[in-house]
Amino acid sequence: SGDIVDVSADDTVTTARTINGAAIPGMPNVHSHAFQRAMAGLVEQRGGKDDSFWTWREAMYDVASRISPECLNAVAAQLYADMVKAGYTSVCEFHYLHSPGDHGGSAATESSSQEQRLAMSQALMDAATTAGIGLTLLPTLYQTSDFGGAPPTERQRQFSMQTQEYLELFAALRQSSQRSAQLEVGVALHSLRAVPPESLRAVLDAQSDRHPIHIHIAEQEREVRACQEHLGKRPIEWLLENAPVDERWCLVHATHATAAELQGVAASGAVVGLCPTTEANLGDGIFPMEQLLAAGGAFGVGSDSHVSLSPIEELRWLEYQARLLRRQRGVLNQDGASGGALLWQRACTAGARVTGRPVGELAAGKRADVLVLDLNSPLFAARHDTSIIDTFVFSGTNESIRDVMVGGRWLVQDRRHFAETAVSAGYKRALQKMLKSR
Repeated sequence: SGDIVDVSADDTVTTARTINGAAIPGMPNVHSHAFQRAMAGLVEQRGGKDDSFWTWREAMYDVASRISPECLNAVAAQLYADMVKAGYTSVCEFHYLHSPGDHGGSAATESSSQEQRLAMSQALMDAATTAGIGLTLLPTLYQTSDFGGAPPTERQRQFSMQTQEYLELFAALRQSSQRSAQLEVGVALHSLRAVPPESLRAVLDAQSDRHPIHIHIAEQEREVRACQEHLGKRPIEWLLENAPVDERWCLVHATHATAAELQGVAASGAVVGLCPTTEANLGDGIFPMEQLLAAGGAFGVGSDSHVSLSPIEELRWLEYQARLLRRQRGVLNQDGASGGALLWQRACTAGARVTGRPVGELAAGKRADVLVLDLNSPLFAARHDTSIIDTFVFSGTNESIRDVMVGGRWLVQDRRHFAETAVSAGYKRALQKMLKSR
């Protein structure tokens, strides 16, 4: 059924295949916007002297307005297959693209229908099935363009829906999740600027089960200032005081968090979802990782806008940012311990928690999500024990991963994904269709 039955040092168990390499648990990707993979590399020309997240966002809206369910499916299938090859064996899809575009760059003029919303979600679920990756689908509530109840802009109408519509969509998707061990459905609240307090409370009050709950928070300094102006608190401070934040929650980015806020996050059990390559690409700022770990906090990693699809690159950035700030080495690991193992294990363990699925560990009862590192590679020559994972995290590439099993199925063998030829062809057709008039 795709679960691990036993883990043992005993080599007498008869197996269908002997793994020749080092087996480690696959990494959960805690934050993804699949459609944004289509724009990777297209917004690297400076957009004036104040080029920032806010100017990047306009280019993102343009790409979003061009995506049909068919195009979304093709883009996501390519993305998810590439994720698996890179070592992500499950993904949390933070999905707010609820209505299709028209391929010509015009956004929807009205809110989406339930049929459209279900079609866009189904496109992602089908893509995950095609690629074989485990999926936590996070339909996202998005209602306002800023604090104070500002209505969505014309281009944001693709994303918006009323609270009752959201709850109906969530209920319909939850029924789908009952049918597959590879699918979970959780709650996503886009951000405090896009979800008014009364809507946030209504969604949380309607939850009878313990689903994962994800939210963008404190990513931008402008967002922090606006929250203080309208809600009287910093975003994380307000959330901790006004929502039942616990170990189900993933606070995405949290870039501009204070030490006191991180103490509160750690005490709540929430996971901070960090996406260092995207945060760097957007010029968001540097997350205070050392303070989070000192507080006993938990973190996972995600690829967000998918300028990079490498979990080891995300982990390196966390350590290297801390080293640059401190001007020291080995900042995040304990004396004498393996820095690579600490980063990989902690990101797997905490990331698994906010997928809502039993992943992230090679243990009985967990999903059989396994990466096989190629120890025949020259990179791993004369490496043993923890030096293997340190070498992988700090010097490895996607080529270091030879085989990948997800849910008990070998999806990647000898670095080749079983569906990559068909998936690639579909992706190329979709991009030609989406971007031909750009």
